[in-house]
Amino acid sequence: MSAGAVTAHGAPPADSATGPGHYQKQLVRALADSLGIDDTIAVRRLDSQAAQQKSLQSSGADTRGAFFDAKGKLTVNVTARQAAHDVEAAGLTARVVRHTADELDGIKAALDKAAARHLPAGVQGWGVEPASNQVVVRLSGDSAAADPAFLRQAASYGPAVALKSGHGEAATTAATVYPGSRMDYGNHYCSVGFGARDSAGRQVLVTAGHCVENLPDLTYDGTHFAKGITTRFQHGRNSIDMGLAAVDPGTAIAPRIGTWGNGGEVAVKGSRRAPVGSDICKSGATSRWTCGSIKSYNYSVTYSDEGQPDTLVSHLGLSTVCTLGGDSGGAWVSGNQGQGVTSGGLTANRCNGVYGEGTSYFQPLDDALNHYGLRLTTA
Repeated sequence: MSAGAVTAHGAPPADSATGPGHYQKQLVRALADSLGIDDTIAVRRLDSQAAQQKSLQSSGADTRGAFFDAKGKLTVNVTARQAAHDVEAAGLTARVVRHTADELDGIKAALDKAAARHLPAGVQGWGVEPASNQVVVRLSGDSAAADPAFLRQAASYGPAVALKSGHGEAATTAATVYPGSRMDYGNHYCSVGFGARDSAGRQVLVTAGHCVENLPDLTYDGTHFAKGITTRFQHGRNSIDMGLAAVDPGTAIAPRIGTWGNGGEVAVKGSRRAPVGSDICKSGATSRWTCGSIKSYNYSVTYSDEGQPDTLVSHLGLSTVCTLGGDSGGAWVSGNQGQGVTSGGLTANRCNGVYGEGTSYFQPLDDALNHYGLRLTTA
């Protein structure tokens, strides 16, 4: 053994003397200074955290969902009430949350994979944060400067993912889109329907199936806000005129229907189907705000669109509301209950004000919500 050499298990250096509770004085002092407390309280805090961590280990709970709050209290995320009882029996605080640690880790891994293929510009970093029970994506600036494909993928996971600025604030909402507004795709346009959440919490737009037949990108006021993801409509085949679009992060579909200057927006409280004979109104980009009454349900129509084979569409609602081309997908409401989205109407319709009569067809909203397993966004 060379002179001056020592074994790995040596005595601590002179400046690492331990203080109360056998913690290094430097650690106690740094903690006390950072929290604005004295050394004695800092030691108590460390002791408390150590004891709670020991209880966590003995509880058998998933440690990935555990976190200390600002007061030093250990909370454990669980997704079942029985698991909460087990955690509380160990003397800890349990919080029942929606997302499991496996789910959040899986989302994080998927975002890692996407970033490995194409490094996302304008994105500072992302990771699982148990305190919010989310994967948090932090942006370098605002969402408008960030990689849109990466943000679309992040948004596809709904409330399991949160966007924040590099300073920790929630990213500014890029847009709030009101049902009835114009939405463009290619050389065509439709109208905005209802916002909803799927079983995973992802935000979607409920629209007419023919508006997203080819799963297009959708723009609002010149800015991308959604992309078609599924439809039950296809020209030339027996169809149901319902479809969905995934809504971009930073965009929200308002739970209020725009009325194009005919009073304020109409708050949507639910999707309870109105009986035949009920008054009903719709909002659309071409004929705007028009009203009438419901004549029938489970109605079938043959559509003849120029340049396309005829298409049989069934399970529609029939009404006297006047609609025109471009109103498709727009929101219908009776009282404060959402009723459906515009499917089509007679080419002979000549809308004349709010109560100008016509013949039109709408895809019932409750059918679409039930078919896709959605929860309507309400005011």
